[in-house]
Amino acid sequence: MPASTFTGKLDIHKGVTVSSAEEPCPDVKEFTARLEASLRKWQDAKLRGVWFRVTVNHVQWIPILAQNGFIIHNAYGDIITMCRWIQRDETNRIPNYAHNMVGAGAVVINDRNQVLVVQERYRDRPYWKLPGGYVDPGEDIVCAAQREVLEETNVRTEFESLVTVRHSLEAVFGCSDLYFVVRLRPLTSEITKQDVEIDNAKWMDVDEFLSHPEVHENNRLFVRNCIENKSNGIMMVRDTTFHPITQKPQALYYITKAPS
Repeated sequence: MPASTFTGKLDIHKGVTVSSAEEPCPDVKEFTARLEASLRKWQDAKLRGVWFRVTVNHVQWIPILAQNGFIIHNAYGDIITMCRWIQRDETNRIPNYAHNMVGAGAVVINDRNQVLVVQERYRDRPYWKLPGGYVDPGEDIVCAAQREVLEETNVRTEFESLVTVRHSLEAVFGCSDLYFVVRLRPLTSEITKQDVEIDNAKWMDVDEFLSHPEVHENNRLFVRNCIENKSNGIMMVRDTTFHPITQKPQALYYITKAPS
């Protein structure tokens, strides 16, 4: 009797993904037979990439997958993802795993021409900086900036414009780092600093911030760009919509003139 095969889920790139949580197979011999039969089926169907998402409950799959040409692509939490390119007539097109960290910060300037600034704890030097931090998985950039401002200072804000993007090529975990700076309008003014990460927070006059010895040049540049863009009526606004092919949420940023 021929071995049964895995079903998996097809993707738009002619790949297939099998999840051990959805198609468990605890018996090693049965798994080996199903894997070999599945690979033959997928090669006959001219699929390209094969992915196995293996939970820690099914780690016995991993050496068998490795013996059948699979390599570890990524690991997160309790899931290890292994992949193999099975299209013989085409070069391997499987992309490397995500290699950029994403952060978001905010320029928040009030009606008194003061910018919201913080000092982080556990720093060798007490730099004044703009509120900000890492974007959580699945989190919108603007929402992340607003969340960081609220968490660090308890100031509520609304989005006005994207200001700039900083791209650092060497950051943590061997990744590049993309840092998006947005302009937010304060809706409240009273500050309550977060005690875990923040040592100090306050409203500082913009002129003082731009000349302060404990402010590094990147942050000065962000604030100068923000002020210049606003004075010139330049904005980079956001439209939230859905990708025309995948139908997944997306945000489009584009330059426009501020309403007169």
